[in-house]
Amino acid sequence: MANSKKYSIQIKQDRSSWSAKIMRRVSSQKTVVSKRQGGFDSEAEAQSWGDAEMVSFLDNLNARNKRRSKPRTES
Repeated sequence: MANSKKYSIQIKQDRSSWSAKIMRRVSSQKTVVSKRQGGFDSEAEAQSWGDAEMVSFLDNLNARNKRRSKPRTES
């Protein structure tokens, strides 16, 4: 999946396991972890989790933004 400018996936090895993080770019100098999961046996597992979670995370975010913008457009 192509990452957006604002969100990206970071894969990291912690001793014998792998972890994945969905990172959000707050400003040009600051990033925040939006979601994380650890304990993967391989880098491929962590990457596949990150890709799948990024899709569902962005879908949920888009749905939430549409719900929140609806009252603003109706008035």
